[in-house]
Amino acid sequence: MADFRIGEQKTDSNFEEKIIQVNRVSKKTKGGNKIGFSVLMVVGDKKGKVGVGLGKAPDVSLAIKKGISIAKKHLIEVPIIKGTIPFRVDIKSGAAKILLKPAPVGSGVIAGGAVRNVVTAAGIENISSKVLGTKNQASNVYATIEALIRLSQRYKKLKER
Repeated sequence: MADFRIGEQKTDSNFEEKIIQVNRVSKKTKGGNKIGFSVLMVVGDKKGKVGVGLGKAPDVSLAIKKGISIAKKHLIEVPIIKGTIPFRVDIKSGAAKILLKPAPVGSGVIAGGAVRNVVTAAGIENISSKVLGTKNQASNVYATIEALIRLSQRYKKLKER
């Protein structure tokens, strides 16, 4: 694993996995504190498929494995045209407000941390985005996924016409 950056892994199934957030949670019980971990993972093939999963387990490595399997079960397909998205999307999901705009070729990924991870895992090369609501990374990741779902639904409707 020396070839990859911290938090990034490659599996044999051509999916890139990225750890977004690791939370240590504890629960008071009769016998003492019960410690667990929750890990938010983004999985993508850089060809238009991306998924997000939240794995919870008493150990970080088990939580990562669970997060990856949940993300792979919930993959969505994103329309990519000339390395970018077809049109602008504004979304509000909970406290998170996300704006995704197509960008010209060569401009790269202009996005904050949470949005950047999701967009690069999907394989979008040129995009401009802005996080307008909360700074909570988990909320922003889920809002970005929701924006990409709406984008693909709208694109399918336009393609059918």
